[in-house]
Amino acid sequence: MTRKFQFYIVPTPIGNIKDITIRAVEILKEVDLIACEDSRVTQKLLNHYDIKTKTISYHKYNERERVDLILSELKGGKRIALVSDAGTPLICDPGSILLEELRKNNITVTSLTGSCAVSTFLSQVPRDTEEYTFIGFLPKTDKQIQDVYLKHKYTNMVFYDSPNRIVKSLQIIKDVSPNINVAVGRELTKLFEEIFIDDIEKVIEHFSAEVKGEIVAMTFAVKSDELSGMQDKIDILKLKGFKSKEIVEILSSLYNLNKNEIKNALY
Repeated sequence: MTRKFQFYIVPTPIGNIKDITIRAVEILKEVDLIACEDSRVTQKLLNHYDIKTKTISYHKYNERERVDLILSELKGGKRIALVSDAGTPLICDPGSILLEELRKNNITVTSLTGSCAVSTFLSQVPRDTEEYTFIGFLPKTDKQIQDVYLKHKYTNMVFYDSPNRIVKSLQIIKDVSPNINVAVGRELTKLFEEIFIDDIEKVIEHFSAEVKGEIVAMTFAVKSDELSGMQDKIDILKLKGFKSKEIVEILSSLYNLNKNEIKNALY
């Protein structure tokens, strides 16, 4: 007999409506309530699979106020499933606040396997290591984007971005690392799915026209050595407004680096 949990985290398709598991459909039919980001989006999926379960809204703007209601329903014996508009809940989608409270209240929780843009994307991107850092959506300002890239430039950095921002975001990263390779995926699992992999300049050129569809991308890791490590530190200090003479003094003092080597990297 299948164990019955009280709360289910259920992934939904990221594009192709057929990309949902048999178990996910069964659970969505069996539970008493489905908590969803946008009932209009979720209802299309429910209608397709003839799921009649009642929905309630649960999104980033009402997370805290919904916690008490959901807890009350669960303590009253009801079973609830959480879905997002697309993909796996809690992966750049609401749910963390609720999940923390459920665990505090000893509510039994389980997650179903299913669609996630990150794993779908990475399964089509050849790379020489399994290591990567997923940072979610890129931050908003140029400096924030450069800072987060510099922090993760020595590993494969995976991120989400909007179609109207991706070219500008890549241009900002290119100012820091003009020779890196980049992979960009859009419209994953849909009819016009595309994954384009090349050096950053060619990727920018490829997407310079109008870009459509949800975006997931990866900057390939820069190979780390002593010189590139020093260059990374120089880049960070430059972004923070330090002058060349100050950078030389800071790095030579903190990391016992040769001043002439720092100067050569600076100029």
